[in-house]
Amino acid sequence: MSTPDSRPDGPQEGAGDQPTGPAYDPQQPAQSYDPLPGQAYDPRTGQPLGTPAPPYDTPQYGQQYGPPPGYGPQPTWYPPPGYGAHGPRPTNGLAIASLVLGILWLYWVGSILALVFGYIARRQIAERGESGDGIAVAGIVLGWIGVGVLALVFLLVIVGVAASGPYASF
Repeated sequence: MSTPDSRPDGPQEGAGDQPTGPAYDPQQPAQSYDPLPGQAYDPRTGQPLGTPAPPYDTPQYGQQYGPPPGYGPQPTWYPPPGYGAHGPRPTNGLAIASLVLGILWLYWVGSILALVFGYIARRQIAERGESGDGIAVAGIVLGWIGVGVLALVFLLVIVGVAASGPYASF
């Protein structure tokens, strides 16, 4: 009967229920444990595969990522959506005045001024890139409503005067 160390290729006869591994050979590199069930291993070396090594250009702990080469400095902040690079755009003052005068009417003088200020404000907004175009449009709409009511009142007054004049007959 041979000794367990005499055969390097597996368990020996009569070794009992305990399996024995290959014999130690100083010429061979040391082999690690067998891979777990479902674990991949390298067929050339028989070593179980662990997590892959990080790429060579990964920064070490505490180092910062820099900008990609050839792209220059990167911005450190971005504006919120809907705003330009310098914050919110200013609202045109004539647009606000047009809306206020359109609401107040001021014996229909406000309606006419609302139209004038509204159209001037829309032109300035287009030239300067300001905000407030919707406010100017609202002032223009209210101005036209005021002018329409003024025209209706004049028409009713003229019809009323004509109906009550010396030539009116009932």
